[in-house]
Amino acid sequence: MKRLLLLLLTACTGAAGAPPCGPARATVERVIDGDTIVLASGEKVRYLLVDATEITSSHDECYAVEARTLNQDLVEGKAVELTYDEECTDVYGRLLAYVSVEGRDVSSLLVERGYACVLYIPPDGAARRAEFESLQAQAQAAKAGMWGACAVVPCARK
Repeated sequence: MKRLLLLLLTACTGAAGAPPCGPARATVERVIDGDTIVLASGEKVRYLLVDATEITSSHDECYAVEARTLNQDLVEGKAVELTYDEECTDVYGRLLAYVSVEGRDVSSLLVERGYACVLYIPPDGAARRAEFESLQAQAQAAKAGMWGACAVVPCARK
C-alpha cells in the first residue's frame, strides 16, 4: 500500500515533491528504439535504468531491432503513465521516466526478457537499481533474449 501511494505521489508531483518533469499520462506517437519513445506532444522520453542495443544508420547492434519491435508492441499508439525520479532530462533534452502501460513497467519488462541492459546513471534509479540488476542476472542466467542470441552484448560493456 505504501509503495502504491508513493507511486501515485511521484506520478503527480515528480520526485521528492518537486514540480512535475513532464506529463503523468500521454499517448506514445512512435518508438525510436528499445529505450526511447516520442509522445504525441512531440516530447522524447528515455526510459530510466535501461540501455537497449543501438540502431544506427550504418550498423544495428545485436538485438537492437528486436528491442525496438518489443517496445513498439508494448507502447506505440497506447496511453502510458510516466513517473519521474530526480533528474527531469538527460544531456540530449529527453525526459527521463519510468513508463508503464496497462499497469506494467516497460523498463523492467525489457530487462527481465533480455531486451536491454541495466544502465544506472545517478541519481536517477537509486531506489530501484538492485531490483533491475536482479532482473538482468536472471535474464543472463536463463540466456533470455540477447543474452542467448548475441555473441557480444554491446550494452553490457558500457
